[in-house]
Amino acid sequence: MKAPINRIIPFSNVDGPGNRMAIFFQRCPFKCLYCHNPETINDCINCGICVQNCPAAALKINDGKVVWLEENCVSCDTCLQVCPNLSTPKIHHYTVKELVEKIAFEKDFISGITVSGGECMEHVPFLIELFNEVKKLGKTCFVDSNGHHLFVDHPQLCEVMDMVMLDVKAYEAADHMVLCAQDNQNVLKNLRYLQDIGKLYEVRTVMLPNDPQLNERTLKGVIANLDPNIRYKLIKYRPFGVRKEGLKKLGNTITSDDEINRLYDIAIKLGHKNIVII
Repeated sequence: MKAPINRIIPFSNVDGPGNRMAIFFQRCPFKCLYCHNPETINDCINCGICVQNCPAAALKINDGKVVWLEENCVSCDTCLQVCPNLSTPKIHHYTVKELVEKIAFEKDFISGITVSGGECMEHVPFLIELFNEVKKLGKTCFVDSNGHHLFVDHPQLCEVMDMVMLDVKAYEAADHMVLCAQDNQNVLKNLRYLQDIGKLYEVRTVMLPNDPQLNERTLKGVIANLDPNIRYKLIKYRPFGVRKEGLKKLGNTITSDDEINRLYDIAIKLGHKNIVII
């Protein structure tokens, strides 16, 4: 069994508690307008456009498939910019054993791993096997998820994982459809279920620069369904890395301090005790 890994950050202090290895899986069922790594959404379709445009001869076609010559790559990201499919040719396919070897090499310097994406829950059987092996190293296993896949359907994963960091993009279904091109019914079910089993570490929402009413609807909806002691991160929208479609609809400015502070004040007045602004 192998899984497509977009990238690995050996040491991260923003992907859960402590110093963690963050592992970004390829593929995501959402298509969020403000996605900062849209190249993780789809698998490569081997169209070859990136090969034609690579300035470093780091890509080639072999037996109808795009092959990444990592030793030639200069990390200019031209391939990502010209890809018409929200994908990337720069993928490694790891077995659990190969990935655990990388984790074991850094184990003395990390408190655990966080699997992200894309959407790591696209690869549940792989995660179960990976987490079982990582636990043998004495490390914690966190899941960073958009909540599209129901955790209740995967009891083996819920048993072996430590905690989940859940994105709630929007509370109202219509708002979520506009932002992500997908329904959010499962997201809200996960919001409740993960609390019930004691495995919800935090909830995060990107607050938009140009729609205060949507921001407020989402904030109030989440807080009404969230234990007041569980951390709720209010994240400023930042246009860096966002694709043209997102920039056209959401703008090219960072969410203002005034707006994020307004939402913070609302959350506190509603009784939430653990609000973090990012």
